[in-house]
Amino acid sequence: MKLRSFRLRIALLSAILAGGTLAGFAIVSWWLIYEAKVSRLDAKLEAQLMRPPIKDFWQSYETFLTPELQIDVETPIALLVIDRDGKKLYQSASWPADLNSKGLWSSLPQIFPSPLPPPEQRTTEQPPQRPPFPNDRLPMPPPRPQLVTRRTTTGIWRVAAATFPQGQLAIAISLHTIDREMTAIRDIFLISIPVVLLIVAGGAWGLSGSALRPIQQLIVAIQQVTVKGLDQRVPIAATDVEFLELIQVFNKMLERLERSFNQSSRFSGDAAHELKTPLAILQGELERTLQKAEAGSEMQQSLSNLLDEVHRLSGIVRKLLLLSLADAGQMSLYRVEVDLSKMLAEMLEDIELLAPHLEVQTKIAAGLQVQGDRDLLAQVLQNLLSNAIKYNLSEGWMQIDAGYQGKTVLITISNSSQNIAPKERERIFDRFYRGDPARTRKVEGTGLGLSLAREIAIAHGGNLTLDKAVSGQTSFTLGLLRG
Repeated sequence: MKLRSFRLRIALLSAILAGGTLAGFAIVSWWLIYEAKVSRLDAKLEAQLMRPPIKDFWQSYETFLTPELQIDVETPIALLVIDRDGKKLYQSASWPADLNSKGLWSSLPQIFPSPLPPPEQRTTEQPPQRPPFPNDRLPMPPPRPQLVTRRTTTGIWRVAAATFPQGQLAIAISLHTIDREMTAIRDIFLISIPVVLLIVAGGAWGLSGSALRPIQQLIVAIQQVTVKGLDQRVPIAATDVEFLELIQVFNKMLERLERSFNQSSRFSGDAAHELKTPLAILQGELERTLQKAEAGSEMQQSLSNLLDEVHRLSGIVRKLLLLSLADAGQMSLYRVEVDLSKMLAEMLEDIELLAPHLEVQTKIAAGLQVQGDRDLLAQVLQNLLSNAIKYNLSEGWMQIDAGYQGKTVLITISNSSQNIAPKERERIFDRFYRGDPARTRKVEGTGLGLSLAREIAIAHGGNLTLDKAVSGQTSFTLGLLRG
């Protein structure tokens, strides 16, 4: 699954990089510490083997090794001494029994003198003699001691062995103490690394959030790009250089958008306002001429048709003026207490006269009160009801449901109809959009009613929505805050 959050990816990437670095550092550090401890122990072992003890005092020498090697009393130290003939001169009780089988002496240099010949082969030139032990001490070994690590059934041992002309000496120390210390260091790494990773991830999350704050400001500004928010600008005083150009371009775009919108809104409003007077004059002249025309004449019929078109054009101009006011956020509302239940009941009487063929079902709660403009709300309801009649089936039905839902008054008007295509549903509130011509060609209208009805609902703090598609019916829901 691809991560869609850039901020989360930054935090995870930082944690992964830091985790890899810390893990590598921990492994290398652990190994270096271990090697340092072992090397320090090896140096002490070599120092002891370079000055061998007094002969035949091995037991006391074994006791002497513990403080010399600075090992705690719980750490086993074992000693093994073998003479040149392979005879054990001394072996500690703690010496691992399986250590000799590990090839301990195989890597040690053989510097023993040649073994003595049998008595029968000896000559006077070869007197039987052994090198003396001056001052009863073993001589210093010519080669450096050999150091190896061996794993036995009793644990891991570090063994230092040296070969002398008179024998071999080995000191074995258990690495249990070092292993215990390294385990403690490992546990510290295992605990500290996740904590550090969390700190790194949190820091990366915070830094990325701080770095992306200009983007968040852009998002907020874009969300406020409405009729009343076109004057919003993103401040650039404390903006990072990387985002400066982006914010400047966005602010310039808002300026152009605000200028174009104001020009468009002003044009439609001015045009609608200027058309009102000529249309009113034209309507008055037509009505006066119609009264003078001979009843039933062709002239009267023509004038009547022209008057109907003028009424229709006046309605379009009035709707355009209201829409331009809504676009500019200047739709003035004369708010009073409006009883929607009573208003719907009055409109139902008109429906019975206009569409007696329709089966009308109602479920209207009593006393649905809202604060709003009575005339504009009546226009919204009349638009919804007239659409339910115009776009209904020949022997169809209509249903009106009205009631409270919390602090909202919901009015749902449903009617039987042909199915609306998904593409048409997306554009049903667009201005001058009338949908499929095959479905609407016999229905009069301008395509402004629903868009104006929604703007009126929004101006009242509510909304008008098209409900989910149900086969064979169309439903609109008007939501208004209760008074």
